Parts: sequence; structure tokens; C-alpha cells
Amino acid sequence: MKKILYLSAFSLFLLSCTKTEKKESIDDLINAKNVKALNEKKASLQADIAKIETALATLDTKKDEALVSVASIKDTIFNHYLDIQGNVDTKENILVQPEYSGTLITLNVKAGDHVSKGQVLGRIDDAGISQQLASAENQYALAKTTFERQKNLWDKKIGSEIQYLQAQTQMISAQKGVAQIKAQLAKTVIRAPFTGTIDEVFAEKGQVVAPSPQGLMRIVNLGNMYVSTTVPESYIGKLKVGTEVGVFLTSLNKTYKGKVRQVGNFINPNNRSFGIEVSVPNPDNLLRPNQVAKLKITDYVNQKAIVVPSNVIQEDATGDKFVFIVEGSNGKTGTAKKVIVTVGKSSDNVTEILKGIATNDVIVTEGVNSISEGMKLNF
Repeated sequence: MKKILYLSAFSLFLLSCTKTEKKESIDDLINAKNVKALNEKKASLQADIAKIETALATLDTKKDEALVSVASIKDTIFNHYLDIQGNVDTKENILVQPEYSGTLITLNVKAGDHVSKGQVLGRIDDAGISQQLASAENQYALAKTTFERQKNLWDKKIGSEIQYLQAQTQMISAQKGVAQIKAQLAKTVIRAPFTGTIDEVFAEKGQVVAPSPQGLMRIVNLGNMYVSTTVPESYIGKLKVGTEVGVFLTSLNKTYKGKVRQVGNFINPNNRSFGIEVSVPNPDNLLRPNQVAKLKITDYVNQKAIVVPSNVIQEDATGDKFVFIVEGSNGKTGTAKKVIVTVGKSSDNVTEILKGIATNDVIVTEGVNSISEGMKLNF
């Protein structure tokens, strides 16, 4: 019976303690508006926070250290490029026009055919010009025979000079008449103006044709391709015929090596630029007129340049550019040092450093945003 009483008393004591602890929670103290207890709780918590900070200060020995990547500076060849967009073109890309109006009686080519300069592409009905030519040739033959006989007589002092001169004039006139008709007849023959490929044919055999904006067919020579673009006036002294240019074709994802073949002599007053043409090889016949090209033109070269990744250069509150180098490096650790630098040109994600660092300096390349001067570095 006593054991039961002891157990009951002990249970009541535990319940009492639990209720007491529950009442001492922060929320309960706030609800109870127990200012004294809240101040005591605050003092207790502040003491615990101070104890934790003291422990962290003792235990966290690496709070002034940082893990970074570094690189040793070496001089190198630095090229600066002018990046500009242009269009692929060829001067041998024309619409073949008929020189004579009439019915297209023959058509010898189709799209995709390779043709040579002077090759007959088609013929137009001459509407009787060939008969006129035959008649004119007969007249010329008679006039020539008459002149030759009159000349023989004149050489023998037979006949009059006026007869000789009349025969000569008639022969020359007949000869010119034949030449004129031949020239007119030649216009009925459609010939290739240059060696190339028939890109598209717009006419059909039997169709009546005449000069028009559409023309008869398009002929293109892909062996003489170039890129045309305009360049700011400030580059007029830096671009010369023969300057090498990298030509990147976006549609092909391919880069070609071209050369400047022509530099314009006129400055456009509207945008202060001048035109250039860059010849581009086309061994695989992949280039097409009007393709978009990105040109990379070298306009500056430094054979012994100090360069760093552009993203490691920072700017302080005074506007000075700076980088972090490593002092006292033992190959694994060192100390960060802030160095003010003078920068030059930037290209391909690197920047030329004109002053501030030298060869064999060790520069921080990764982790620059998390370090400060004097911080211990691990790498």
C-alpha cells in the first residue's frame, strides 16, 4: 500500500515538473506577460550565444583561408580582332536575258547543269533573219566578184577610175550588210556568259520570250566567292589588300581563311564607314550567295603580351582595375595580394595587361570574388 502511495506521489511530482517546464516556454511566458521570466530567458540565451561564438572562434581555424585556382603568368602572342558581320556574294551571279524577242525554239539546259563560257543554252526563232543573211551573202559575193574584175581591168589601165571606185564601194557596203545581219542573228542564240552552274530556269521551250526582270535563267559561279561588308572609318589604316581574315559561316558552323581583296576608297558620310571585300575559297561548293558570315579581322598583334582571363579583373570603389596575385607561394599555399593593373585590349575572353604584373607572377584565376588582401590561399 505504501509503494502505491509512493508511486502516486512520484507521478504527481513528474506531472507538476512537466507543467512547470511547459509554463516556462517562451510562448507561454509571452502569453502570460511575464516580463521578469522573459528577461531571465533572454539573459540565458545571450550567455549561450556568447559561449557558442567563443567556441567557434577557437574551433574554426580556417575562417581567413580560401580555396582558389592559380596560374603562372607567361608572355604570349596576343591578337586582337575586329568582329563584324557580312554577306557572302559572287560577281558571277546573273539572270540570263534574251537579246531578241521571239519564240524559244530550243532549250539545251536544265537547273543544276554545269556550263562553260560561250556554250549555247538555247535558241530563239529568228523570224526569217537567216534567209535575209543568205540573200545578203549572195549580194556580197556578186559585189566582191565585180570588184575583183574591175580591179584587174584597172590594174591594166582598162576602164575608168570611177567604175573601180563604185565597184569597191558596193562590195564594202554589201560586206557591212552581211555583218549587220550576222550580228542580229547572233542575238537569237543564247550563250553562257561565263563558266558556272544553271541555278534555275524560268522559261520553257515554245514560249515567247523577251527581256524581263525575271530573265530566262539564273547562272551562278561558286568558284569566285567573297564576303562584302562595311568597316568603321577608324580602321582605314589597319586594313590592307592581302590581310588575312577568319570567315565563320553560321549556317555551316565552319570557318574559312579568307583575304581582303578590295578596300573601298569612299567613306559613307551617314555611318562613317567604308566597304571591303574578302575573297573566300569554296572547295566544297558549300558557300551560297546571301549567306551570313562573321568576319574576324586581325587589327592588333603583340608578340610578347601579358594576358589574363578577363573575368579575374575587378574594379574597386575608386575605379581602379585590379587582380589578386599570390605572395610567398610554396606550390600549395600563399597569401593574396591586390595589384592595381593597367589593361589594354580584350579578345577571346582574355585581356592584355600593360602594367602591374609581370611574367612568372602567380595570379588567382578562380575564387577571386571570395578573397581579400592578406587572406591565406590554398590551391
